[in-house]
Amino acid sequence: MPHGTRSKPKILIVLHQENSSPGRVGHMLIEEGFELDIRRPPLGDALPETLDGHAGTVVFGGPMSANDEDEFVRRETDWLEIPLRENRPCLGICLGAQMLVNHLGGKVEGHGEGLVEIGWYPLKATEAGKKLMHWPEMVYQFHREGFSLPSDATLLATADTYPNQAFRYGDNAWGIQFHGELTRVMMQRWVVRGAHRFELPGAQPGRDHLGGRLIWDMHLKRWLDEFLRMVFGQPAVRQSKTQLR
Repeated sequence: MPHGTRSKPKILIVLHQENSSPGRVGHMLIEEGFELDIRRPPLGDALPETLDGHAGTVVFGGPMSANDEDEFVRRETDWLEIPLRENRPCLGICLGAQMLVNHLGGKVEGHGEGLVEIGWYPLKATEAGKKLMHWPEMVYQFHREGFSLPSDATLLATADTYPNQAFRYGDNAWGIQFHGELTRVMMQRWVVRGAHRFELPGAQPGRDHLGGRLIWDMHLKRWLDEFLRMVFGQPAVRQSKTQLR
C-alpha cells in the first residue's frame, strides 16, 4: 500500500461452508474500497465482540436451516445483537436473513404445501421498496424455507409462493431471501451439487437456472450494485479498478 494512505474499512463476511465465496458481493465491496474480513463460524471461526473495527457485516446463506440446533447456528443468531445494538449496517442473505428474523422474534418455516423456490422467480417491490430503489422483476432463489416479517420491520419486496422476500429493520438491518451474489461459476456449482433438489415441488430444472441467467442476471447484478451502495455507503478510501487487477 502506498505511504500516506489510510487503511481500508472492513466488512465482516460470514460464510457457512469451507468452499463458500462472497461472490459478486465481495467483488463489489472490494471495488468500492472495502476490505473483507471473512469468518466461517461452522469451522470454528470466532465472531467479533464488537463491530467498532468494521463498517458493517454480510451474513450469507448455506445448506443448513436457521432452526437447526447446531452450536454455531445459535451462536451466530445471538451474535446478531451486536450489529443491531451498535447500529452497524447488517445484511442477511437467505440463511442470514432467516437468522436475523429468528433473532428478531419472527418465524422461519417451510411452505404450507411443501413448495420451494429453486430457480428464477418473479419479484414485486412494495410501495416502501419502490421509494428506495428500482427492483429486478426476476431473481434467483435456492431455498426450502421462508420467513415471517419481524415486528416493526418494513417489507420491501414480495412474491407469490414466499411473500416475504426483502425487508428493512431499523436504520441499518436488511434481509433478502434471494441470491444476487452468484457468479456464473458459482451458479454452475450450485446446479451440479444441488441437482437432487430439482425434483422438489416448485423447483425448476437445472437448464432453466443457467438459461434464465442469460436473460435476467444483468438486471439482478445492476440492482445488487445499487443495493450494496445504499446499505454500506461508499468509504472515503477507494481502490481503482486498475489497482484491483
